[in-house]
Amino acid sequence: MDKVPERPRHRMVDRVAAIMELVARSGTGLTLTAVAKALDAPISSTQGLLNGLVAVGYLDERNRVYTLGTAPYLLNVIAGRPPVTSVSREQLTALHAETGLTTALSTDVGDDLFYVDHVAADAHYAYIAENRLRRSLLRTSSGWLLLADREKRDVWAYLNARPAAESEFVDRFLASLEELRETGVCTAPGVAVDGGDGVSVALREGGRTIATVGVIAARDLIVQRSEELAQTCLRHATAWGLR
Repeated sequence: MDKVPERPRHRMVDRVAAIMELVARSGTGLTLTAVAKALDAPISSTQGLLNGLVAVGYLDERNRVYTLGTAPYLLNVIAGRPPVTSVSREQLTALHAETGLTTALSTDVGDDLFYVDHVAADAHYAYIAENRLRRSLLRTSSGWLLLADREKRDVWAYLNARPAAESEFVDRFLASLEELRETGVCTAPGVAVDGGDGVSVALREGGRTIATVGVIAARDLIVQRSEELAQTCLRHATAWGLR
């Protein structure tokens, strides 16, 4: 691989992103004091960032409580990029009913994978999805597809930054990269840390992968049914107009 460094981080951008995620996860919003405490930052500098985010519509403030504003959604509308939630719960439920397995709609934020929605047959995956826990792109079938769709520079930078303990998975991913890009299908990569595995397909809009949909279960079951599950996921994704 080319020795491409990861994109440099910016302290102020990291703090703004952290504020946005904190407020979004809170559900009912957060006060200035709560945000500053979570960031371990001075109230004075936190207040300035909150005021700036409210001024441009990224946050709303009512009765000294900050909630997510409309700007993040509007930017996707302006870009013509459909929200991941354009896949309905009913559609996921239909896929779940046909496979009998946990079904997940996934996307990436930075270098992490999140389950956006799910219909669970397994409490373990339900917990991960419902708490919006971060998962590794390199250790999930959905993550492989989302990573494969990135610009080459960003793929190389991400892989170069993985610890030595994950070198085997880096090699496996690279061996599959061209096929992942061509087919938009990832079947049983065998990289999960919890004994599970998955079959995922890329959901594409305008040639770009906007999300993935897939099924998750114990590795032995996924390996046994991988071809059938891939065809089922592809059929549903095609019916949704996202292939």
